[in-house]
Amino acid sequence: MPQHSDASPPSLVPELLITDLTTSLRFWVNLCGFEIRYDRPEEGFAYLQLGSAHVMLDQIGLGRDWVTGSLERPLGRGVNFEIAVPSIDSIVEHCAVAGWPLFLEPETRWYRTSDGEIGVRQFLVQDPDGYLLRFTSRVASATP
Repeated sequence: MPQHSDASPPSLVPELLITDLTTSLRFWVNLCGFEIRYDRPEEGFAYLQLGSAHVMLDQIGLGRDWVTGSLERPLGRGVNFEIAVPSIDSIVEHCAVAGWPLFLEPETRWYRTSDGEIGVRQFLVQDPDGYLLRFTSRVASATP
């Protein structure tokens, strides 16, 4: 179990199988702003954090892989990972400068909740293996 400076460690940390750790780290760290908490390069593994969002990357074929079916690109079909950040602007800018395509351009959406509605500014981008990331920042809240 990783050491965390947070008051309590996360209860859910997805581990994503990837094809190349170096390529994935360029995306996750350089474009999206995650930091490497620790890594094991010889195993193709890195534990990343951005705020309270945690994710593990594990290169296929190095170390032990838990594969339940055939791995075809894009990996992670049917799931998107929502990552809350204070502002999406710097991530969008880093992607633009790098020429990284967005899956969904930035937008502001309102979503109904049990307490009313919340407004979020969001965009979607795929990582090098096709995992879909939805970065969101809260813009306002309203009550009925």
